[in-house]
Amino acid sequence: MSSLQDRVKRAMRSIVPADGSTIGNTALRREIEALLQSEGLSIGEDDYWQAHGALVAEGVLLKGQGRGGSVRRAQATDANAPPPAGDPVRAARTVQPQDKTTMAQRKTSKTSKTSNTGRNANGGSLGFEAELFKAADKLRGNMEPSDYKHVALGLIFLKYISDAFEAKHTALLAEDPQAAEDKDEYLADNVFWVPKEARWSHLQASAKQPTIGTLIDEAMRAIEKDNESLKGVLPKDYARPALNKVMLGELVDLISGIALGEAGDRSKDILGRVYEYFLGQFAGAEGKRGGEFYTPRSVVRVLVEMLEPLPDPARGVAGRVYDPCCGSGGMFVQSEKFVQEHGGRIGDIAIYGQESNYTTWRLAKMNLAVRGIDSDIRWNNEGSFHKDELRDLKADFILANPPFNISDWGGDRLREDLRWKFGAPPAGNANYAWLQHIHHHLAPNGTAGVVLANGSMSSNQSGEGEIRRAMVEADVVDCMVALPGQLFYSTQIPACLWFLARNKNPEHGKPGGLRDRRGQVLFIDARKLGVLVDRTRRELTDEEVQKIAGTYHAWRGEAGAGEYADVAGFCKSATLEEIRKHGHVLTPGRYVGAAEQEEDGEPLEEKMARLAAQWRAQRAEAARLDAAIEANLRELGYGG
Repeated sequence: MSSLQDRVKRAMRSIVPADGSTIGNTALRREIEALLQSEGLSIGEDDYWQAHGALVAEGVLLKGQGRGGSVRRAQATDANAPPPAGDPVRAARTVQPQDKTTMAQRKTSKTSKTSNTGRNANGGSLGFEAELFKAADKLRGNMEPSDYKHVALGLIFLKYISDAFEAKHTALLAEDPQAAEDKDEYLADNVFWVPKEARWSHLQASAKQPTIGTLIDEAMRAIEKDNESLKGVLPKDYARPALNKVMLGELVDLISGIALGEAGDRSKDILGRVYEYFLGQFAGAEGKRGGEFYTPRSVVRVLVEMLEPLPDPARGVAGRVYDPCCGSGGMFVQSEKFVQEHGGRIGDIAIYGQESNYTTWRLAKMNLAVRGIDSDIRWNNEGSFHKDELRDLKADFILANPPFNISDWGGDRLREDLRWKFGAPPAGNANYAWLQHIHHHLAPNGTAGVVLANGSMSSNQSGEGEIRRAMVEADVVDCMVALPGQLFYSTQIPACLWFLARNKNPEHGKPGGLRDRRGQVLFIDARKLGVLVDRTRRELTDEEVQKIAGTYHAWRGEAGAGEYADVAGFCKSATLEEIRKHGHVLTPGRYVGAAEQEEDGEPLEEKMARLAAQWRAQRAEAARLDAAIEANLRELGYGG
């Protein structure tokens, strides 16, 4: 490297903020140029980018989490380690200093969160979000929920990015008016650039105009034009004649009141919660179709709380999270929340996903953007089986809710695929194709949680039993959870959770390591858990989620999780030999047994006498009712 480039590197090191915050490449280059000009030196674009690339490759700097070019300082002690092989966005993220603690330390340092009053058992506020949805739903009129969700969610997204922009714009104006018009300053902080004609204040002022639909479409196009990552994502059909413009204007007014007067970060959090709540409500309104883009929050929380998607160097876990059928991105939102609740920050984990439904992919992109989550979410209409967009990715955590029992997945064209390590899945059912695709993408110490239909635990059709046997004998099945019924919008089919592990003995005996679980599988029967939230749907409470997750953590031997013990009727740690005796069927009910019945203290003779008397009294009452019915029938002329 030339002496000039070496000087650029030293300047870059000195200017990038020491506190770990990001700085845009435009602003950084401008400061470097000013510094070197004072020394009589000038640099070209190539000089800047060569120095930039060298420092990133060395692990001294990291690319920021913003959507544009930015960098931040890497302060990790092993920052010189190369990024993991197969990572599709090389060196985009590495473990941060706070991630060098063990999992137990991260869990005990969990930051307290401001509690919200009126929270339901599932952790979601039933306060203003519910009232807001009711008001928005009234405006829907006769419009189908499947159409209306794009109208409402698009506007919430627009309000979010406009509020975020205005907050950053105000802050920059106070510091440096010139910087307030520099796009890189916004992108460096993960804030979208919003041109004047697309800002919410402009739309709100025109809400009562008959042209409001056209103005919103123009705003969406302007935002996509100035933000590469949003191209093709935003809805742009608000001007269509079928959309009632009076209703649209009233919806703009309603959304204008969200987070009114709140500070920037608080406003963004509120809008993110509203977007997530609306997604769930629209999924419920659409029923089966809603399940195609939304996994119930309590199910996602079980997966996230059990897998704990945190970077954990003590176990060789870098923090790459993947979902091969990501829907609207709920797995990622909950994963980022988990990280924040345990002392981390957005960006500590790297998000990767794929979705075959274009409309759902757009919902995911907006959902993550509303939460300020940077991601690599790919779309193609062929899906993860036939066009694996992230074929080189090896993920530390995989969370997935694939469609159950799909028969038209094109398996006959993939008979010799290298992913089928345990056997070619049947062409008529994709369940074991999903499991093997997910196992294929696991890093050496990776773990996965997958939602599947209960039949996957016991089916012997078309070779599925042989594939399951091979997976069990290869010791990749870590835990099986039977879920209660009525959890899902899309189906009443009972579901279960498969947890897979590439390595059941990661760093055993070392600080932060887990116990050696080789040759064992944990079975949890959670079918009796959950509370009904309406006539047709059930949710798991916070306590029940923690009960399931805590059992798994104790069984894995996590520090601070307590001692594991089998509980009749709920959990059992089974050996491979026990599983062989059951023909490699993995239904938890076969292993956990029946729950012990508490003694009521009533002596057996007294109980039998009481029950016999009760039976005779009920038999006499039945005879009396039969006689009364017979008499009524005779009186009506229907006597025998």
